[in-house]
Amino acid sequence: MAKQYQHLFFDLDHTLWDFDKNSEATLSKLYEEYQLKSLGIDDFQALFRSYNVHNDKLWTRYRNGYIKRDELRWKRMWLMLLDFKVADTSLAHELSTAYLEILPTQTLLVPHAKELLEHCKGRYEMHLITNGFETTQRLKLQYSGIARYFTHLITSEKSNSMKPHREIFEFALNAAGAEVAHSIMIGDAVEIDIMGAINAGWDSAYYNPHKVQHNHKPTYEVSHLKELMSVL
Repeated sequence: MAKQYQHLFFDLDHTLWDFDKNSEATLSKLYEEYQLKSLGIDDFQALFRSYNVHNDKLWTRYRNGYIKRDELRWKRMWLMLLDFKVADTSLAHELSTAYLEILPTQTLLVPHAKELLEHCKGRYEMHLITNGFETTQRLKLQYSGIARYFTHLITSEKSNSMKPHREIFEFALNAAGAEVAHSIMIGDAVEIDIMGAINAGWDSAYYNPHKVQHNHKPTYEVSHLKELMSVL
């Protein structure tokens, strides 16, 4: 290991908590409970793909300050339904509320996430930096059984900033009583986690399971979380 790290700062969604599988399971329940097939939505996988497209676009707009949290939450459902010619604002709001109630109770973790956390336990102070919402992220940690590994949860709500902006990284250092030289950011989003860390002067570990091509230079890059155990 090139440096003696003392503080590990993890991203949560897609890095430790399997957002894709948990989101799919949640939406599948809603598809059945709200009988969306009866509205002419015959292909659940097409519905799920539509949700992901709109969710990603709206999150980008939210990070850039163009929309508010509540608009993000219900409009992703509304736009998803519109793709299937279902123009029902009331249903979109109902689905949004139900989705946010069910999603954080899902418990699937990214492969080897628990092993990595166990490996690092006692060796480092571990924290989370997430653009997710405070209550939702805390529930995810609680239900998935990994809350006990982390000292601080730094969210965009708490810090009044978002990755990749430098301010959230500075807020995280202050909250943890950490120094840049002894800290590393571990995340799956190269433009958000990794570029944010690089711009803040931090070391970074890019979890890149899909081997996405990029031009950035993280300190480390791995395709499986297990590989990090040889680094940390």
